[in-house]
Amino acid sequence: MRKMDKYIFTVPPENAGERLDKFLSDSLDGQTRSAVQKIIDEGGACVNSKTAVKNYKCKTGDVIEIIIPEPKELEVSAEDIPLDIVYEDNDLIVVNKPKGMVVHPASGNYSSTLVNALLHHCGDSLSGINGVIRPGIVHRIDKNTSGLLVVAKNDLAHVGLAEQIKNHSFTRAYEAVVYGNIKEENGTVNQPIGRSPKDRKKMAVVLKNSKNATTHYEVIKRYNGFTHIRCTLETGRTHQIRVHMAHIGHPVAGDDIYGPKKVIRELKGQCLHAKQIGFVHPRTGKYMEFESELPEYFTDFLNKISD
Repeated sequence: MRKMDKYIFTVPPENAGERLDKFLSDSLDGQTRSAVQKIIDEGGACVNSKTAVKNYKCKTGDVIEIIIPEPKELEVSAEDIPLDIVYEDNDLIVVNKPKGMVVHPASGNYSSTLVNALLHHCGDSLSGINGVIRPGIVHRIDKNTSGLLVVAKNDLAHVGLAEQIKNHSFTRAYEAVVYGNIKEENGTVNQPIGRSPKDRKKMAVVLKNSKNATTHYEVIKRYNGFTHIRCTLETGRTHQIRVHMAHIGHPVAGDDIYGPKKVIRELKGQCLHAKQIGFVHPRTGKYMEFESELPEYFTDFLNKISD
């Protein structure tokens, strides 16, 4: 029997009047409107405990439930894509992901991902804990964020690394260029992050249905209209640095989701690089730390704003 996931939403005032299928497709990660319509048509959604139709107009305070069957696993093929390998042994591999590469297959990106490349490089020696779609993937970074990731080659490594991430003992440091002049030399943003009530495809600093998130930042150098910073994470929430920096009025340059509407298109995404990771090797118990050079797109932008 296939596993089912149940989601419950309460309609906020700003979504009153929306069609049910639109509200749900905006509220759910990785679900297209047509997929949601199919689930509703098959009786998988209720409004206030009554089976609903897809064109139902939502009202403030409606309690909406939807049951989503677990998708059938896709066949993920190995692809001969070059990898920038920083370190590798029998248990894990550390790679430097380029900007523009998706970490694992998902809606709209079924090929040319990091996982496709890893399957070609590692063959069958990847942890199976996260299934066919995400073999070996312990943590992720966004498509348009560059930098370091550690991938587990077996379940022992996966469990050991995941435990360190859960306990916040896994070191993650990023560098970013943000808008504006950050006046203080360093600071901390300790604000909870959850799904945005205004746009369910975005994250935001919210108090309800959120998780604690902490980002420390320090200034590396100030430029005219921008600041180059280093961020270290205590937690690893979705879009954490991007959301936190936008929250304090300094969104990441090039960010077309949390930044200003007039995005810096030459950056082709946020100017954010996962520069350093550190962890205890799950087999040897030895602490290991890796650092990568800033990529060309990042240094080119620094040179441009320093003129």
